[in-house]
Amino acid sequence: MNHGALSRWLPWVVVGLFALFPLLESTFYTQLVTKVLIMAIFAMSLDLLVGYTGLVSFGHAAYFGLAGYALALMGPKYEAASLWWTLPASLGICVVFALVTGLLVLRTRGIYFIMVTLAFAQMLFFIFHDTKLGGGSDGIYIYAKPTMNLGETVLVNLEKLDQFYWLVLAFTAASFFLLRRILGSSFGRTLVGIKVNEHRMRALGFPVFRYQLASFALAGALGGLAGYLAAVQFGFVNPEILSWHQSGMVLMMVILGGMGTLHGAVLGAFAFVLLQEVLSNQAWFGVAAKHWQLAMGILIMLVALYLPQGLAGLMNSFRRKPQVEAEEGADG
Repeated sequence: MNHGALSRWLPWVVVGLFALFPLLESTFYTQLVTKVLIMAIFAMSLDLLVGYTGLVSFGHAAYFGLAGYALALMGPKYEAASLWWTLPASLGICVVFALVTGLLVLRTRGIYFIMVTLAFAQMLFFIFHDTKLGGGSDGIYIYAKPTMNLGETVLVNLEKLDQFYWLVLAFTAASFFLLRRILGSSFGRTLVGIKVNEHRMRALGFPVFRYQLASFALAGALGGLAGYLAAVQFGFVNPEILSWHQSGMVLMMVILGGMGTLHGAVLGAFAFVLLQEVLSNQAWFGVAAKHWQLAMGILIMLVALYLPQGLAGLMNSFRRKPQVEAEEGADG
């Protein structure tokens, strides 16, 4: 099988294998992989900005938290809301917020862009932290998961772990294939061109600002999707999901996996969450497990220094090596 066919079919094979995971009947690991899949959506949404559009945002947690709070505030306190309207409404709020903020932040560049995106995220953080709207620092509990019914028929029961897992897997796969389709189109190639040389693309007549704003809005919607699913999974939202720590965490996932590759963002999410689980395991590391962030920081620095293309670049180098050896053997 050639490289092109492999790249087309491998994601489908991976999705099929993950669909079988709940059959292992392990509650802990099913919940863990569900969390990883949600973080993979979050990482892919940021990679669209950082890796493909060249916009390094340090306030991407704004969309993650905004969608979670939207779900918590829109639904009845002790009754289940409908996913059919709360999800589109949450994503719509994120898109509107992305468009409004994008009209302002996209007029800046470099460090100023990073700081302005952080400022908007911190504004949201303090709105929910310092007012009764978001329950203050205690946050808001979501007592009942949204329903996904068609009339009287329950299509997906989100209270059941395996069904919620499959729904999250479906959203993760849909996000991956949607982004792959978009980035493979002329729109995606234009975004990459803007990242490489914005001035040249503008000189060629491309409406650079509109392309960047569209990318900003799409990334906000996908970040909101991840936040909505995380709120459903944990049944709780608090201001910390809007903080700069959350934005820094997802940025580290993208760096760890490799910027500019969708599968790298997914790999980064898996690696980060699994490393966090391992390094914070007190049974293995004792008192040192309380300082897992230090070990994680060192690992991220090592990846940045010695694997600038992340885990995806490492995988690509292993995949190219047999091809090079085969070509050298043929030449010999």
